[in-house]
Amino acid sequence: MNRIIGVIFTFLFFISCTQEYQPRSISDIVIKNFEIDSTSIRAIQAVDGAGVFYAGSNGSIGYTKDTGNIWNTMSLKYQDSIIPNFRSLGFNGTDYFTVSIENPALLYKIANGVATLKYQEVHENVFYDALTFFEDNVHGIAVGDPTDTCASILITADSGETWSKIPCEKLPQIIEGEAFFAASNTNIKTIGSTVWIASGGSAARILKSTDYGVTWEIFETPIIQGTGPQGIYSIDFYDPKNGIVIGGDYSKPTANNANKATTSDGGETWTLVADGKNPNYKSCVQYVPNTAGKEIFAVGKTGVSFSNDGGISWKEVSKEKYYTIQFTDRNTAWLGGNQKIGKLEL
Repeated sequence: MNRIIGVIFTFLFFISCTQEYQPRSISDIVIKNFEIDSTSIRAIQAVDGAGVFYAGSNGSIGYTKDTGNIWNTMSLKYQDSIIPNFRSLGFNGTDYFTVSIENPALLYKIANGVATLKYQEVHENVFYDALTFFEDNVHGIAVGDPTDTCASILITADSGETWSKIPCEKLPQIIEGEAFFAASNTNIKTIGSTVWIASGGSAARILKSTDYGVTWEIFETPIIQGTGPQGIYSIDFYDPKNGIVIGGDYSKPTANNANKATTSDGGETWTLVADGKNPNYKSCVQYVPNTAGKEIFAVGKTGVSFSNDGGISWKEVSKEKYYTIQFTDRNTAWLGGNQKIGKLEL
């Protein structure tokens, strides 16, 4: 009996050891680029290794299902004279949604090659930055700069068929000069019923809701803040507790002080990492799926950087400029940039 117990213990110990993820050492990467004319692409939805959907400037919407051999595109206009610019893109499991950045704000549902206007907002200060859906694909959320004393937050509870703006009395007050960055569609992150939204400008803070946007809290971060181009540009969470933010000063892209921080308590407190070390300014940070929160990529106009220790240390792996990155699995990612889509295979 003791021998059997010993064999079982040894087997379980072996299994537990083999399941512990060993992060990869990556020193350089090769990205295959696809030229997309006349559009800046800051928002993508990676479908799988063969497919990606994008929304960009000049009303440009497009996708490929065959690894870029064929690109299907459309160019949206509003009332035949207004050409919207898009920096956001969400997917509810069936259809895609995007909202334009400037006045008037135009939120479209895109299904079967047809764009249908679902929400519009007219205000001199309107500027929507990001849009995403929760895991249930029923609830969705979009964030924009304040038009009043709070963030502009749109929510849907019917898979995007109708959208409404949360009134300021139900949201934390914004500090004067605090806003949000439309850099990569990643200043917002959802897991389960929880959403985190990262701000910048005069303050760099985290808005958090655990009930699909019904109630809210707000938390401070040590990220550089105080002027318009400073703050958090991107946020990601590996699980409900462990997350990372990145950004910096867009006007000083080579600076690397106070531009990266991590949390282990769901975003309530944040600790600077690699402070005074690279990477410098980045517009997007993403955990690599199924890597135990160890592997992270960050992209921006200053190149591509990689961490295999949860953001503590980093290595530049490419000098190519991209705005955003999104993984489909541990080995495959799509990237969006200026007049280009990239595909990365590790």
